[in-house]
Amino acid sequence: MCLRESKALEISWQQVEEIVDRALAEDSVWDDVTTQAIIPYELTGKASIVAKANGVLAGIEVAGIVFHRVDSSVRFDITSAEGKEVRPGDVIAKLEGRVASILAGERVALNFLQRLSGIATETRRYVEAIRGLNACVMDTRKTTPGMRLLEKHAVRVGGGHNHRFHLGDGVLIKDNHLASLRSQGMSLKDIVATARQKAPSALKVEVEVGSSDEALEAVEAGADIVMLDNMSPEEMRYAVELVKGRALLEASGGITLDNVRRVAEAGVDFISVGALTHSARALDISLEM
Repeated sequence: MCLRESKALEISWQQVEEIVDRALAEDSVWDDVTTQAIIPYELTGKASIVAKANGVLAGIEVAGIVFHRVDSSVRFDITSAEGKEVRPGDVIAKLEGRVASILAGERVALNFLQRLSGIATETRRYVEAIRGLNACVMDTRKTTPGMRLLEKHAVRVGGGHNHRFHLGDGVLIKDNHLASLRSQGMSLKDIVATARQKAPSALKVEVEVGSSDEALEAVEAGADIVMLDNMSPEEMRYAVELVKGRALLEASGGITLDNVRRVAEAGVDFISVGALTHSARALDISLEM
């Protein structure tokens, strides 16, 4: 279990339905002029959702909710479990019901499936890249607006962990906070003390720094967690030696698949990767009637 997480991400299916409903409204699925013009209302049929590439499946239940919201009579049978590694040709789910309903929900369901599976797949790559080391891979708040709940779920499906879900989840004093308050004559020690005094007592205080010397200053100021931002693996290693376990260390900024193992080998506790959600490539998945 990654110690950075204050609580497990709780999926509220009511929230998921709200996200799905917004996506369906965006696509005007009840005004599908093509299907309404050429597909008889009473026509029924079967379809399969099929993987077209190697990856990790995420969002299959969300896809089922899409079709249920379009037409509750459509049968949606999941044939591949959430988190399973899929290969081209693998059947992920089977559908049966009104063809018009299946066609209306197709794109929205695939959008969720492809996006979330892409995130889970990318996360799995990072997790595998540091296998055997003590650090854990975490996401950030760099998510698609309105999709954070599902995208952070996909990170967990891929084997990663969640950083803050929102601004109320933890105290994270970043460079712009520091610049604003230092212009008022406050020291880092003053800033950390103010955060402890005014923020909820159960929350840990994290401080973002840009050098090993600043990391040591943050620890001496009383930070629980220090974020090493855009530092080289070599400087991170030096920061680990300076801190000597007095605070947890998080690496952030410029993390790629090419350097993530060297970052983990530096001895940090957490590695936060914005690319898990802001740059993951959608997994190729299709629906075939």
